[in-house]
Amino acid sequence: MNQPENEPLLLSGLQHFRFCRRQWALIHIENQWAENFRTVDGSLMHEHAHDTGFPESRGDRLTVRGLAIHSAALGVTGQCDVVEFRRAVDGIPLRKKEGLWQPYPVEYKRGKPKENDADKLQLCGQAMCLEEMLCCEIPEGALYYGETRHRLAVPFTPELRQQVRGCLAEMHDLFQKQYTPRVKPTKACNACSLKDLCLPKLLRAKKVADYLADALKEEP
Repeated sequence: MNQPENEPLLLSGLQHFRFCRRQWALIHIENQWAENFRTVDGSLMHEHAHDTGFPESRGDRLTVRGLAIHSAALGVTGQCDVVEFRRAVDGIPLRKKEGLWQPYPVEYKRGKPKENDADKLQLCGQAMCLEEMLCCEIPEGALYYGETRHRLAVPFTPELRQQVRGCLAEMHDLFQKQYTPRVKPTKACNACSLKDLCLPKLLRAKKVADYLADALKEEP
């Protein structure tokens, strides 16, 4: 997958896309947004995680916050909440640091682990960007959930990486077409901050074309 001629997409949109293709399109194509408690609470958590003024160095671990990332191959740009560089014999050199260091991305989320793999896809996408930028391999990262106050280790398997490439390819296609897809409403729509903009109940209604076709069939 290579998207050099396309406008780079925001990597954070990968999570939106996996949750709901329509939500992603409303935000990233139509530039619509609305806040609810979940989005505000999540933003406050990320403000601390993205505080680039406080890199931490403790022994064999260097913590960098708000690291800007990009990938020409994937056609995305974004920012990592936290990247821990851990001293390792098979790591990479860092400027003004002795030894070799292994990157370990950590993404912060406000709630608890989800049933779907949206968060894992976003984290894996970050790792793939870092691999391209730093010329290294990153086998694993972690998701930190504010509700459980616990880290969940995420191995970056070939299957997860292929899902990232597949989703991004579809996102680029939709973005080029400037197309907002219709989706089947689910229970998750009730918690979506865009439900008043998306109007999921209207998506259950019959299409106008179908209504007219049925009406014509009923005429004697």
